[in-house]
Amino acid sequence: MKKNKIVFTGGGSAGHVTPNIAIMNKLKAKGWDITYIGSRKGIEEDIITKENIPFHGISSGKLRRYFDWKNFSDPLKIMKGAMEAYFILRKEKPRVVFSKGGFVTVPVVVAAKMLKIPVIIHESDITPGLANKIATKFATKVFVTFDETLKHFPADRVLFTGSPIREELFKGREAEGKAWLGFHEPKPILTIMGGSLGAKKINETVRKILPTLTDSFQIVHICGKGNVDQSFQNKKGYKQFEYISNELPDILAASQYIISRAGANSIFEFLALRKPMLLIPLSRAASRGDQILNANSFEKKGFAKVLLEEELNETSLSAKILELQKEKEVLIGNMEKDSAPNTLEIILSEIIKIAK
Repeated sequence: MKKNKIVFTGGGSAGHVTPNIAIMNKLKAKGWDITYIGSRKGIEEDIITKENIPFHGISSGKLRRYFDWKNFSDPLKIMKGAMEAYFILRKEKPRVVFSKGGFVTVPVVVAAKMLKIPVIIHESDITPGLANKIATKFATKVFVTFDETLKHFPADRVLFTGSPIREELFKGREAEGKAWLGFHEPKPILTIMGGSLGAKKINETVRKILPTLTDSFQIVHICGKGNVDQSFQNKKGYKQFEYISNELPDILAASQYIISRAGANSIFEFLALRKPMLLIPLSRAASRGDQILNANSFEKKGFAKVLLEEELNETSLSAKILELQKEKEVLIGNMEKDSAPNTLEIILSEIIKIAK
């Protein structure tokens, strides 16, 4: 085996990929050789290839807790993916595999176990997803983002690390963000994002109250692929984008408020940047409820305000935004008191220890 070689895996959403980048950049600086395994045609391939990291795509099937005809075919895809991952890992010979979650990780973790390669798992949410529940059986170590999550994993293998934050987010420049957006009024900037895939109901509700919102704010609306509404393209004080990548640190630096889904990685980034946030988690009808738990944890700790999607309408959104404004200083004060762990240093130290 090559001494300083690691394989990362994770996919299905940007939240299962971008935190890996923060860790990979640190390992690159220490001279590690890095390879990534993800699903074919998944969002992870676009993100990782832009980082100039070798990418291998494998077959992956979704694991479900409910009946679906694909439950009969997807196990075959998982088995195929495990064999593909087996040959990739046997060729790459990494010292360790780091898994961030998503269904593509299950065949990779299984293959690593077959080859006796140590596996580290990082769980983002308060309660583990099905993929990580399965993968835990093969893991050497499990890292968790929330301290509330410790109870869900074996005590001798779990470690509270927090969420890895990309260092470039701390390098955002407010003036450049405003210039790029063309925002020059003294009104505060409110950034609205619905996750990497967008959020239809959030987008629709925001646009219904735009006349009122633009009286008080300059609006950045990251609405997801295919969700830009051309009828609002020339609306003063309102800029909409499918996705923002390189400019995001500057946009966040220029933003006074955030409205967002409650994916763990995103909300910990806003926490690190001390941004008052209104969280609208994915509903239980569209998810397993993990975002609701994430949002409730942040609200309980005084870091955020929460509006459930089932309660989202023009009146409730307007009221919550007003509440966010009124409690801005309290929220920032609570965030400044947060004693977050030195996540990247803890994770790097454990990787190095396990890879020896």
